[in-house]
Amino acid sequence: MKISEKQLAQVNDRIKALINADSFYGKKLKEAGITEVRTPEDFESLPFSEKKDLRDAYPLGLMTAPEEEIVRIHSSSGTTGKPVIIPYTKKDVEDWATMFARCYETAGITSKDRIHITPGYGLWTAGIGFQAGCEKLGAMAVPMGPGNTDKQLEMMTALKSTVLCATSSYALLLAEEIAKRGIKDQIHLKKGVIGSERWSQKMRDRISKELGIELYDIYGLTEIYGPGIGINCEYNTGMHIWDDFIYLEIIDPVTGKNVPDGEQGEIVITTLVKEGAPLIRYRTHDLSRIIPGKCPCGREYPRIDVIAGRTDDMMKIKGVNVFPSQIEEVLGTFPEISSEYQIRISHLDGKDTMRIYVETTGDNSFADLSERIAAKIKSAIGFTPIVKVVEIGVLPRSMKKTARVIDERFD
Repeated sequence: MKISEKQLAQVNDRIKALINADSFYGKKLKEAGITEVRTPEDFESLPFSEKKDLRDAYPLGLMTAPEEEIVRIHSSSGTTGKPVIIPYTKKDVEDWATMFARCYETAGITSKDRIHITPGYGLWTAGIGFQAGCEKLGAMAVPMGPGNTDKQLEMMTALKSTVLCATSSYALLLAEEIAKRGIKDQIHLKKGVIGSERWSQKMRDRISKELGIELYDIYGLTEIYGPGIGINCEYNTGMHIWDDFIYLEIIDPVTGKNVPDGEQGEIVITTLVKEGAPLIRYRTHDLSRIIPGKCPCGREYPRIDVIAGRTDDMMKIKGVNVFPSQIEEVLGTFPEISSEYQIRISHLDGKDTMRIYVETTGDNSFADLSERIAAKIKSAIGFTPIVKVVEIGVLPRSMKKTARVIDERFD
């Protein structure tokens, strides 16, 4: 998927703004003697921008529009290092709402729906993005935010909410609570718009079945507006990306070179019309692939596959590079266990140890289950973990994102 002439013109407009603002990226371009790009090859030779650049620009070094045009700031939800502060102009806020409303429409959501919003409000981009898109669409927003599950279910039943917006972790928690309380017949949900964390097919199937809803993956990150830059359609053949607002590349995370469509790599995003803090070739560290060909829905927007993980998810254990997605894939083949798991890595007696906790689906007659799981994981990653089988509901549930990997070696 090559950048178009129109997109190149938009990039050049943003390059000019960045140089004029003397932002971190404008300085990079000046140092490289770059003032414009004429061809896709020129574009692919532009330097990347990274999270470290954004942190180094703290607090307002990313601001590219005049301060009097900045109407809002958001900050990344990361818990390590300096926060990243992203300024937004009025147009940026409106563009984001337009993209988000398009996401809702793509999921078949209309102005007659009642949208129950559980992601957090405030500096984080989640809740306010879901709400702005809802208002742009003309639907009824129920702006709950996270937590207080009793109140969530009370409002959900009283207002007959038809759409649930949540992280996959909180959607699962709500599904389990609804089942535990026996109130499924009082729930009117039809669809779920789920984002913020990678989730397995097993978890997806479980939420969909327990709540009786269609699920839609929404994509985005704080540095690039927030959630709402892409979503899957009713054919579920990947997430459509709004390429009139952003340009997306897939690169080899080691070489930095673009990979062919269909091949997995790291997502790199360029904002085409963002004013407050435009980003050129921003490395997201998210792993996915561009899906070749056209979607059966007829939309022309390019598609990416579900997020497979992150380049920085990798764990080095016993000299072996392991990704959580490899473990998740194996666990998904065992019908005897639920979608929930936890990986704990520790260093005992001079060697690394990996323990994996999984939940049974209620039938405790599988005496050799832990051995079978351990053997199958060994064939995937090259060494044998310790597998502990616990009862369903024992592992922690989260109202935000679930911590699936706990590395105790550095505590």
